[in-house]
Amino acid sequence: MKRYAGLVEYEGSEFAGWAAQPGMRTVEGTLSEGLRTVLRHPVKLSVAGRTDAGVHASGQVVSFETDADLEPQVVAYKASAVLPKDLALRRCAEVEEGFDARRDAKSRSYEYRIVNDPVRSPLRRRREIYVARKLDFGLLQHAAELVRGTNDFRAFTPARTYHVRFERIVTESAWEKSGDLLTYRVTADSFLYGMVRTLVGTMLEVADGGREMASFERLLTGGERSEAGQAVPSKGLTLLGVGYDNLDFRGGELG
Repeated sequence: MKRYAGLVEYEGSEFAGWAAQPGMRTVEGTLSEGLRTVLRHPVKLSVAGRTDAGVHASGQVVSFETDADLEPQVVAYKASAVLPKDLALRRCAEVEEGFDARRDAKSRSYEYRIVNDPVRSPLRRRREIYVARKLDFGLLQHAAELVRGTNDFRAFTPARTYHVRFERIVTESAWEKSGDLLTYRVTADSFLYGMVRTLVGTMLEVADGGREMASFERLLTGGERSEAGQAVPSKGLTLLGVGYDNLDFRGGELG
């Protein structure tokens, strides 16, 4: 048996999240079926991050085993040919025995996109949210700086949770502005359920004057979920990439 890692991209609007669910259109279920068609046997996928309904990905990573006699780049090409237009296996690479996309991940990176303008943008409605009210970009930048480092994020995940450890190490946290587009990018060793969307929602409260910066800073030392802001909609969130010690998809192209 050979073990492969795959780089997966999807537009999440029409998916009920990653995890397979009976009677639901999910990324895992759709990708598994496509790989089964190509490899001619059932495939069990391990995934770096289980994204929610509506969340997109440009750098999701999966791992799986196969005894099919196909080169990894051919698997990616053939699988993407049978998958729907909002899902693709962009790259595939052979990895060492025992590699697991979830267990071996060292970091994950997300971005959240906001159109901040008095008038909404119909063309960008599927991957960005629309915020009409005026936001102080300097306050957003300051709040993002506070997120960097090791913090307790229990206030940014539902009170009823499977998580037992709430500390996370954030290595990147920054807002960028380009015209009316605000983009928040964040990288951490791992994320709590709903953490990025709740962080963004709470930072927006700071930026529109509805919350003091000191209140946001206190939440980063722990707190109740009810003390943080509302989570922003999932459609603005994209999983950009997953970091590993030794995984390179650059050779996984058809030549």
